[in-house]
Amino acid sequence: MSLLDAQSLTVRFGGDAVLEDVSLSLEPGEIVTVVGPNGSGKSTLLRALLGIQPLASGRITRKTGLRLGYVPQKLHIDRGLPLTVRRFLSLPHGHAAGEAARVLARVGMAGMEARQLVGLSGGQMQRVLLARALLARPELLILDEPTQGLDQPGEAAFYKLIEEVRTEMGCAILMVSHDLHVVMSASDRVICLNHHVCCQGTPHVVSNAPEYRALFGVGTRGALALYQHDHDHAHDHAHDHGHGPGHDTGHDPDHDRGQDHDHDPEHGHGARDHA
Repeated sequence: MSLLDAQSLTVRFGGDAVLEDVSLSLEPGEIVTVVGPNGSGKSTLLRALLGIQPLASGRITRKTGLRLGYVPQKLHIDRGLPLTVRRFLSLPHGHAAGEAARVLARVGMAGMEARQLVGLSGGQMQRVLLARALLARPELLILDEPTQGLDQPGEAAFYKLIEEVRTEMGCAILMVSHDLHVVMSASDRVICLNHHVCCQGTPHVVSNAPEYRALFGVGTRGALALYQHDHDHAHDHAHDHGHGPGHDTGHDPDHDRGQDHDHDPEHGHGARDHA
């Protein structure tokens, strides 16, 4: 059975629909990546699926007892707050020292329990946030742009770690990413979101969809021209607009490996999704 099934989700902030009629499902062990323009509702969608963002309408069904792990974009820590890694991992519920040491070692942070959070680099902080999520032994790991602010080697190392975690734990992964090369090489399924689901399917299907090309442009070598997305695009019935993996076609790894996209740091992140 699906780990999570969302049907016709609508979220409104005031009179504005941030999400409108969004449907998706998540299956055990798959990696699903959400892409879309800045302000398109990606972070709002994750918060809705986590149950911390109220819905105007729609329904979310979770597997009974589903264990969730969550890695936010970033965590803002008061620099005057004395908080060690070990103490942070124990909040809000305590964990055995051995368990905390185990997850820290798994994410490459062994022996860092006594370090102050405010003294960590961006990459180290993201690994600590991942360690905290792994303490729940999640069946579904949700990540909201986990490599934002990291340099390219840091991004590559973090995504390699995520793939290893998926392989070892067998958990499904849902993440928001602006890293086009990662979307094409590491995802089982891609969802293009612009307040509604523009298109979704395997990377091969989505990369050839006109909605996706309008979103990312043609010949950008991975530079994410998100502001160029055409809100008035036409939905071609030949492309996958299904709301679950049953609508997807087979994954073509050879095609995906051929997508040699380099991240262009000059196309930085603009306005964020609605908080």
